[in-house]
Amino acid sequence: MNQTDNSQVVPAIRFRNITKVFGGVTALDDVSFEVMPGEVHCLAGENGCGKSTIIKIITGVYQPEPGAEMEIFGQPVSSINPTMARKLGIDVIWQDLALFPQMSVAENIAFEGVLGNVPKFVNYKTMRTKAREVLARLGVTLDLEAPLHTLSVAERQIVAVGRALVGEAKLVFMDEPTASLTQSETDKLLAIVDKLSADGVAVVFVSHRLAEVLKISSRVTVLRDGKLVGVYDTDGMTQSHLTELMTGHTFDSVVSAQDHSAAPAVLEVKGLSRAGEFSNIDLTIHAGEVVGITGLIGAGRTELGHTLFGMTRPDSGAITLNGTPVRFRSNRDAINCGVAYVSEDRLTLGLVQPQAIADNIVLPVLKTILDRFGLFSSAKKEKTVRYWIDELSVKIGHPNDPVTTLSGGNQQRIVLAKWLATNPKLLILDAPTVGVDVGARAGIFEIVRRLAGQGLAILMISDEIPEAYFNSDRVIHMAGGEFVNEFNPTNVIIPEIEEVVFA
Repeated sequence: MNQTDNSQVVPAIRFRNITKVFGGVTALDDVSFEVMPGEVHCLAGENGCGKSTIIKIITGVYQPEPGAEMEIFGQPVSSINPTMARKLGIDVIWQDLALFPQMSVAENIAFEGVLGNVPKFVNYKTMRTKAREVLARLGVTLDLEAPLHTLSVAERQIVAVGRALVGEAKLVFMDEPTASLTQSETDKLLAIVDKLSADGVAVVFVSHRLAEVLKISSRVTVLRDGKLVGVYDTDGMTQSHLTELMTGHTFDSVVSAQDHSAAPAVLEVKGLSRAGEFSNIDLTIHAGEVVGITGLIGAGRTELGHTLFGMTRPDSGAITLNGTPVRFRSNRDAINCGVAYVSEDRLTLGLVQPQAIADNIVLPVLKTILDRFGLFSSAKKEKTVRYWIDELSVKIGHPNDPVTTLSGGNQQRIVLAKWLATNPKLLILDAPTVGVDVGARAGIFEIVRRLAGQGLAILMISDEIPEAYFNSDRVIHMAGGEFVNEFNPTNVIIPEIEEVVFA
């Protein structure tokens, strides 16, 4: 991280006494926030604490209540709008990146700088030159003509950073930039953040991954329930202390592994293979057992999950559920056999975003909420929805509110509710805490342990080794489409697993 003597340096931004009220609800209450040039600064807190609100105020999307004081690069401002913020060198890379999938890398990076605000013919040569220059500044190489949709998530993040730099950004907010990245991809992105800092660009980093927060930033501003908890140096800060500051609670990480080998086998896989994805997979999961699979990108973990859920078909091998051989032609077959799958892509595959919370919960079980005449029963729907909202302690306004009104953690609970309503015997969790804050993560894993205690067999896929380590009975390392190691958390420590996985 870039350490700077700030005693004689004018802050990149200094916002004081920021309050914001929405419909009588105070989202921010007298919050102050300051970032120095070239600093990597973390903005931390649980979902709903006010992080997004303060970013939108700084970038002019929202206006604060009267009484706020705002300075940008030493100049007092009475108000700010998004266009003004961009001209002053403030940019935001949101979690969804806001890029154009069908446009090329060069077009995504440089279109605004080339076109400006006045319509004119596109100079593609200038566009490619600008894109090439900014990528060189970041120390990376990408195919400038490649359509964005052909790139990995990590490469799209680089394109989003490049677009900000074309606009000569001096302060960049990065909202959950590593949520969908593997550890190796994360390390590359953090190296780019270090490079930006060394070039004098201030970076405000928002992430639920506390280890990388402490690794990359020099200071962290903590918000809780719309209030400022404090600003802290990250030197000497621990994840557990930061968690306590963010939530007001302590969370103890303890190994929960138990031996379930005497329990009945729910899933048995023998020699399962699918060309180009995985090969010769042998796996048994017993009732009440949580088996974690971890590994680097391209290991074949998600692809294996898709096949076990009937989304793809294996080329060879056998799958047995509760002692009965099965061959899935579709995911509907898998659901009917008692398999549920929580996708890593909650926003597009896990939920129907425009629909209500209640509709999302009952979507896989519509047949069970019909009356004896085969007609839709509002009473059965309401009973099902209320049961799972209470069972999983989902915090909602009204069941008919759009699911987008919920925080990331509560959205994930709705995804769990949706699949648990199918009464599964095997639950596949693919990156179940992506984009979920630390407090909500703890709640999700409490649910996972409770479900396992009720006899549900669980396969959990995770990039984060500590997550798999503390919440699984066995941890399997997958690489190159094969199972290469198996670890028992009771007789191994995390660094030993990390040394093997990241070798």
